[in-house]
Order: sequence, then C-alpha cells, then structure tokens
Amino acid sequence: MKYHSLKNPDYKVDFSEALLSSLAPDGGLYMPDSLPRFGEGELARLGALPFHACAAHLSRFFVDDNFSDDDLRDLCADAYDFPLPLKTMGGVVLDPATPEPGDAYIMEMFHGPTLAFKDFAARFMGRTVSHLLSRSGESRTILVATSGDTGGAIGHAFLNLPGIRVFILFPEGGVSSVQEHQLTSMGKNSNVKAIAVEGTFDDCQALVKQAFANKDMSAAHNLMSANSINVGRVIPQSFYYFWTSLQVKGAFPHRPIAYAVPSGNLGNLTGGLIARKMGAPIDKFVVGNNANHPFVDYLETGTYTPRNSVPTLSNAMDIGRPNNFPRILALFDGDHEQITKVCTGSHYSDEQTERHLRKTYSRAGYLMCPHTAVGHLAMQDFTGATDKKYTEITVSTAHPAKFKDEVERVIRANVPLPASLKRSVKAKSRKHLMVPSLADLDAYIRDNV
Repeated sequence: MKYHSLKNPDYKVDFSEALLSSLAPDGGLYMPDSLPRFGEGELARLGALPFHACAAHLSRFFVDDNFSDDDLRDLCADAYDFPLPLKTMGGVVLDPATPEPGDAYIMEMFHGPTLAFKDFAARFMGRTVSHLLSRSGESRTILVATSGDTGGAIGHAFLNLPGIRVFILFPEGGVSSVQEHQLTSMGKNSNVKAIAVEGTFDDCQALVKQAFANKDMSAAHNLMSANSINVGRVIPQSFYYFWTSLQVKGAFPHRPIAYAVPSGNLGNLTGGLIARKMGAPIDKFVVGNNANHPFVDYLETGTYTPRNSVPTLSNAMDIGRPNNFPRILALFDGDHEQITKVCTGSHYSDEQTERHLRKTYSRAGYLMCPHTAVGHLAMQDFTGATDKKYTEITVSTAHPAKFKDEVERVIRANVPLPASLKRSVKAKSRKHLMVPSLADLDAYIRDNV
C-alpha cells in the first residue's frame, strides 16, 4: 500500500514512512492510494474470525514489507487482548449465533487499559512503531495533543518503549480530574511527560502543528505525531467498525445498520467511512456534536467553517477545527451530496446532554459518559425522524468513571472507580505548566530528551 499527500497526490510513501513522519513534507495529511474491497464470501469468512485475527488480516492491506503476516498476527493479538462487546441497555450481549430480539445496541469501546476507545488505535500504533524502531535502531519524540482520552491511551501504549519519548499536551483545566490523573501519573522516570497548556485544546493542537512545520525543530527531535493527523492512528479505527458490522449483519441479515458516532476530530468517523468503503455492511453514520459543531453545520449547509472551540461537558469533543475533515472530503471526492447520503448529524447543548444522561440512567439503569450520551441522542433523533428500521449501534467512547465528578453531579449518585483508575488517582501527579509558546515547548523537550 502506498500513501499520498492530500496536498500533492503525486508525493507517495509506504506505510512505514507515513507512520513515522506523520505529515507529508508539504504539510499534507497522508491518505491511502486505494482501499481493498471485500466480496460477500470474504466478508463472511472475516466475520467468523475473532476481532484480533480480523484486524491482522485487514492490516496486511495497509502496511508494507517491514511487517510479515506473523508480525501482524502477533501484534494484533497483543494489542487487542480485551473484549469489544455490543450490548443492549439491559446488558444483553449480542451473539450472532443466537441473537436476542432488539434493534438498539451500545458498542462498549472502553474495556482496554485506559478505558477509552483510543486504546484500539493507540495500541496498534505503539506496537507498529516499536517494531519499526527495533529494526532500524532509530529514536522518535512523540508529540500528542489531547482533549481528554488520546493522551492517556498514547502514554500507556508507548510507556517505557525503547527509543521513544512522549510529550502530552493538554489544556489546563480542560480535561476531567480523572483524565488528568491518567495523563500525569506515568512516573517520574518514565519516558512520558505531561504538559498543561494555558489555553484550549485547539491551542495544544496548533502548537503540535507548528512544531512539525518548523523543520529545524522537527529534525532536531525526530518528531512524530500520535494524533489523528497521523494516518497510523486512523487506519486501525476502521477495523472495529468492519468487524462489528459483520457481527450485526450475521445476527440481523435483512436490516440496515446505522452507527452513532460522538465526534470531535473526526478520526473515529473517518475510520468508519473507510470500513464502509472496504465493503463493511454499514448504511448510515449518525454524527453527534456538542456546542462545537463545524461538521454537523457542514452536513446541513455544505459550508465548512472552522472556529474557536468552547468548553463543554463532553470535553473530548471540544474541537473547532477537526483534523480529519480533509480525509472525509477525499473519501467522497469532495462531493457534499454523496457525504450526506451516508452521514447525518445533530448537535446538543450541555443541558440536553445532562438530561439524557439522567434519563438513560434512571429509566434503563445504563450509565453513559457524556460523549456517549451525545451520540445516543443523535441516534434517537435520527431514528425518530425516519420510518426505516435500522439496527442501531451507538459508539460508547469512554467509561463513565473517567468523568466521575461531572457524571455524579448529573445523576446524583456515586460512580465507582475501576481498579486502573483508582491506581491513577492515587499515584503522584506530575505536569509541566506552560503558555502556548513554540519556543517554550522546544526548550522543555530539549531539557527532557
């Protein structure tokens, strides 16, 4: 598989270079030259595999000769050693062999080590990068901006890997207290450092982009991004949509499938759209935005207007300039009409989100994180406005305990911390506070590499 820059399609590299360089020299996002397309027989065979085996098969089409088939099987088995259940709100887990009646499911993506969906992409990325660096003997300095969950997942995935230093930038006061503990408790002597930036997530993201645009700084530190500007973060996000849609189709073969995706930087949605292009039986993506809704506005008007982000309850989606919008355009050749045939969406206030959190908890006994509540709201509004019957899958992006203080205030009940979060909260917190200054960031990296 070759990858090209979205700014210059004639500039092409293989997967390894796209992964380790993050952005093309012209600043463009990398995109696969083509996507595999699977027929019905192959889809049936892949749907019968466990998730990690299906992911290993799919990854073969996206990587290069630096990875053998055995490498990919071992890599995916190690990365994906946790479950990916589809559940009803009543707790029934979908079994394609003996499906329970029902049409609404929650795809719980928070059973990995940092209890967020970012574990799926981060662990695949960590293992592919480590594999390449172990062969070459090179080193990399990873810069990652986080609005909540990305930093914890990347930090954990790359923790103490040789040849790698990780610097996590997050907005001071802009993540939940539990999320901040996850980011800042990797250990005094670990290779992961947390930087609290006095500003918004957009300031953090802009700082990372400025660092990569500065050729001297990028070369001096061997910079690499672990945000979804890196195509190595986006590709594995297609794997779980591909596999789960096959499980659902096996259970309900005659019903169309719709996924509700809480969306910020649009990497998760882009992964789903790539899966659909590969033949995954997905009919619709329902996008849920909070008060930061440039993509939903684009769906409604055809005009894309990035803007400054505003803080909300669903903080991981507080993004006014989503990185992956150009990739979505590329998947549809810039055709707004074609995009809206596949994607629809709505946006919600914090008040609406809180009301929905309380309702689902009190009536169904199911507790969601604020981001999942936004997605679930969007799905309800979508299905309520159509007579077509879908199998509904809401993507649950994080464990509600990651937003313990906020969720407890909303539902007026205690939210117990899972064991891994208890350990993070009890561990000593270490962070470096700085203004959003490229010179200050460069100096801090130099002092800590």
